[in-house]
Amino acid sequence: MKKKKLVVSAATVCLLLLEFGCLRESVAQQKKKDVQPPPEAAITAEQAAQLEAVITTELGVIRFEFFFDKAPKHVQQFVKLARAGSYDGSAFFRVIARGIIQGGDPQLKNPQTPRERWGTGALNQITDEFSDLKHIRGTVSAVRIPGQANSGGAQFFICASPQPPLDGQFSAFGQVTEGIDVVDKISLVEADSRQLTLKPVKIISIKIEPKKAEPFKNATVDQLRREVLLRTSLGDITLELDPNLAPEHVRNFLKLVETGWYDHTAFQRIIPGFVVQGGASSTRAGGAAHPADRWVRKLKAEFNPTLHIRGVLSMARAGDPNSADTSFFIVLGPAPHLDGRYTVFGKMIDGFDTLEKMEKVARNGETPVERVELIEAVIKP
Repeated sequence: MKKKKLVVSAATVCLLLLEFGCLRESVAQQKKKDVQPPPEAAITAEQAAQLEAVITTELGVIRFEFFFDKAPKHVQQFVKLARAGSYDGSAFFRVIARGIIQGGDPQLKNPQTPRERWGTGALNQITDEFSDLKHIRGTVSAVRIPGQANSGGAQFFICASPQPPLDGQFSAFGQVTEGIDVVDKISLVEADSRQLTLKPVKIISIKIEPKKAEPFKNATVDQLRREVLLRTSLGDITLELDPNLAPEHVRNFLKLVETGWYDHTAFQRIIPGFVVQGGASSTRAGGAAHPADRWVRKLKAEFNPTLHIRGVLSMARAGDPNSADTSFFIVLGPAPHLDGRYTVFGKMIDGFDTLEKMEKVARNGETPVERVELIEAVIKP
């Protein structure tokens, strides 16, 4: 069942940010207590493109990449503060369910800081860098005092759902690449009527690390010529991938196998004499997110003249020819109506007994009555 998303209005979000950024305690006085970031930063655009932030919280890990070209000062400041350990031990202290989560106030490092001061620290430190970036799910943006120019600082928020009214009003400087499920989890912690968490969600650390490399991104055709073992609940299947037919589909499949993306998904569709189909993210237990989701993208069709006959490996898609991403199917019998319309990228070379077992499972329509799990997918040496 899909969870309903709550899109929070700009007025609501701005009111919340304003409420905690403009308390009666003088922000100017508080500024003197906060550590000011250096006016100059060593990080360059080229360096920023190779880095990402790793936020380790008590509820999980969030990683995000930087948009240096859109907000260079904010990226430089965030990296410097993170490397200095300024965020370590602080917390996410304000949440809107499935809306936003906010953190970065250094005062939260002290558990004795009164609640009325949460959100008042480290503001008025940096000039605005508004851009055309949209506040979509996973956008990382700088907290500021609405209506007050150049009032941002160390505090930041992450969108758990699209917030289009905030576009052009806040300085977006990053995008979550892993851990959006953790953002959701934090957004749902218990909070009071002012959206202050009853208990802050501790930020154990924020580290700056090299951006994870996408597996097989630059592999040659020869390096893509591999065999993959699928260990299923009904037995093993061995696939031979053919990059000469569809190099980008093979590259995509190997990437997902290498990262473990397919592990513990299922074959959700079986039609005797036609196909067995698997590899949909919705078949993973609870529809859980996976770290390699960051590399899931739509594939441009690579149709070829290979016939869809028993044992052929092909890519599932929606109505758009360029809509394939993770779901694949193995053909059980001649299917000429698929020829030239779906991308063939390999074939089975072993495990036909397992395929026969799949074909015989009890079904409710096209759905197996009992789960046929893809326990693990492994690239053979």
